[in-house]
Formats: sequence, structure tokens, C-alpha cells
Amino acid sequence: MTLHKSAERTTSAASERWPGLDVVPSGPRAAISARIARRLFTAAVNRLDVTVLLHHEDGVRQLGRGGPTAIVYRPDEFFARIGRHQLIGFGEAYLTGAWDEGPDGDLGGFLAVLAAEISDLVPRSLQRFRTVVAKRPPGRQKSSKKNSQANIAHHYDLSNDLFELFLDPSLSYSAALFAGDPALARREDLEEAQYRKIDRMLDEVGVGQGTRLLEIGSGWGALAIRAARRGATVRTVTLSVEQKQLADQRIAAAGLSDRISVEICDYRDLKGSYDAIVSVEMIEAVGWQYWRTYFETLDRVLAPGGRVCVQAITMPHDRMLATRNTYTWIHKYIFPGGMLPSLDAIDDVTRSHTALRMQTPFSLGLHYVPTLRFWDEAFLEQSDAVRALGFDETFMRMWHFYLEYSRAGFQSGYIGDYQLTFSREDGA
Repeated sequence: MTLHKSAERTTSAASERWPGLDVVPSGPRAAISARIARRLFTAAVNRLDVTVLLHHEDGVRQLGRGGPTAIVYRPDEFFARIGRHQLIGFGEAYLTGAWDEGPDGDLGGFLAVLAAEISDLVPRSLQRFRTVVAKRPPGRQKSSKKNSQANIAHHYDLSNDLFELFLDPSLSYSAALFAGDPALARREDLEEAQYRKIDRMLDEVGVGQGTRLLEIGSGWGALAIRAARRGATVRTVTLSVEQKQLADQRIAAAGLSDRISVEICDYRDLKGSYDAIVSVEMIEAVGWQYWRTYFETLDRVLAPGGRVCVQAITMPHDRMLATRNTYTWIHKYIFPGGMLPSLDAIDDVTRSHTALRMQTPFSLGLHYVPTLRFWDEAFLEQSDAVRALGFDETFMRMWHFYLEYSRAGFQSGYIGDYQLTFSREDGA
């Protein structure tokens, strides 16, 4: 199922919610960059197992070797946006309807083929110009104490009602852990798989009766509730006002308000001593400039003999180094200030600046593929309810693209997801 099959630009694109999206790059510089983008795109796609249908006044031109399909309805706009804004323009061209997935409805499959070849889509000889062409993240998005709450609010304070429409009843917004082969996962297994993921983390850090547990990044309370039912006392911190509000309600409904406290607190301000620390897919919001501070904080508040488990979305080290100063579509529309670490970067920063030592990583990246697919299916099925919450057609396309773009990353292996357990080298 797709959200929009039309050559007409989405009517809300010029609204105040999407400043500049209605403006197609123009002028001599845009024309030159569009021609370059057309040549590079055509050369790249023609060696990939995809099908791209380019609509022209005189017919349709087919590119690619066959596979998941994309349809470019407005090639001039498509290449103008890519030429001037690279991958941001590629995503924005989808938001405006300049291109769409084909009748196979496999946007994620199409993007996965591109993601698998991302390092070579642009000829190596041209990649040295990346620092000249690629935009740098705006200073206001740097994940400092001043900016972090606004960055988090951009995504997590959209609407609790929105997230409830497409997440499972646990309201877990991270990779699930399915039993057996994730390729055989069923949507009805998602809630159980989310609790399996949580239970594995709690087991890794030894949460039981009397454990003093710190959670960094509360979500909507699922992990805290699960830990409290094991007998732990839980302090969970977040920067999302909306998440805290609903988490408090869910914790009260579970009768666990005496065992769990949910606080608006930046991780840098944490004090106290905890037997165990967990953090589920929060490190992606820390920003590479603050990874040292993040892990030094964990080391500082971890009690002697304690353990830490961090679930982290990661990317290859070389790509992390190449892109850490690049402003992306995800930064602009989904997660301001975010940055995926590499396993090497995490290991290096903990070894260099803390007493924490990472144990063998546990991979669940392939489990994110069905997790994201199930979220996207639910989101599309609830499209009328999403619109009723006040979200427009551009948002619908943005969210669908975000979920499928993310699925493509995991399906291609370009990004991974790991549960990382840390203990102190000397056992202290």
C-alpha cells in the first residue's frame, strides 16, 4: 500500500509546517547540478537490481536491471532536488510526490538495494568533494544541554496518540527480538518479541529483587514496569514531556508508582549510585561530540560490581567517520542532532575514558527488519486516524518514508543494532 500515487505535488507542501519544500531549485547552478545528478543517478541505477521508470512527455524510460520499482513522475524536479541537496533532496522529492514506489509497494526493498551500495553510488573519484558539497548540521541541532530537549521534543513530543496507533501494546519503540528466524516473524508476535528484548537486557545486568536500576531514555515505561515487577526500584529519565506524561499514567495503572520514578533529566545531570543501568536506543541522540561524556556518566553512577546494557543502532566505522559532520534527511525531518556510533567508536571511547569494558556484542539488527515492517503496515492501516489527529499528507509520506528508509538500512546490513553489555575490568 502506498500513500500517494499521483504526479501532482502534495497540496500541503507549501504550508508553514514544511517551509521551503514547495520550492524546486532553479537557476543556472541548479541546472548544472541537475544534469550531473541525472548522469550519476542513471549510471548508478543501471548497474543495480532495481527498476526505475522515468516519466517524460514523450513516454517512459526504464532504468535498472530489474527488481523493486520506483516511479519518477517529475524527473526535472527529482534531479534538481538531488543535484542541489543530495540525499536530502532525494527524500524531499519523495515528500512532494516527484517520485514514488511502484505497484509492488516495496519502498523499503528499493531503498535497501541502494543502501547496500551506498559507498559506491557516487564514483570514488568524486567522493573527495563530499566535504565541499555536503551540508553540515546546523549548530542549533548539536546535542548540547541547551539543545537536547528541543531535539527530543521534535520527534517524541509529536503526539502520544500517534505512537499508540502503530506501536504494539507495550509501546516499545525499538527493535524487537523474535524467537527463531526474524524473516519468519509474524505481526502478532511483536509484543512478545518486545518483552523478550527487554527481558534479555534485564537479565544481562542482573535485575531482580532489590536492584537499584537506572534507565536512560524512558520510552513509555515498558522496561521500567517490567523491571519493577522483578522487584527492582527504578529511576528512569527522559527529556520528552509527552513520554513522561503517558509513562506516569501507565506506571500508575500497573500499580507500580511506588517503585518507579520518571524524571525529566539530562543524562549529564545524573547523580547517585545504581546497581544496574540500561539504555535502549538512546545513544543515537547523544551526538558524537558527547559520547565520551555519556559513557563517563555511566561509569560515574554505576555502583561497584554493577553492569550496564546499552541497545545501540550502529553503522560501519568508516561510514561513521565520513558522515559524522553531514546534515541528512533524517536530521532535518526525523531526529535532529542524531548520530549513529560504530562498535569501534564505542569500544574506543569506553577503553580510553572509562573503566567500562564491552563484552561480546549481541546482534539483533535483522530483527529490526520485521519490526519496522510491522510498524509501517500498522501506520498505513491507521492512516485515517493519523489524519484525524491533524497530520497532513506530507507528514504521512514523511513517516512512511522514514520507516521504510530505516528498514532498508537494516535489511541491507548498512546499519545494525546491538545489545552491548559492559562491566568493569577489575570487577569494581
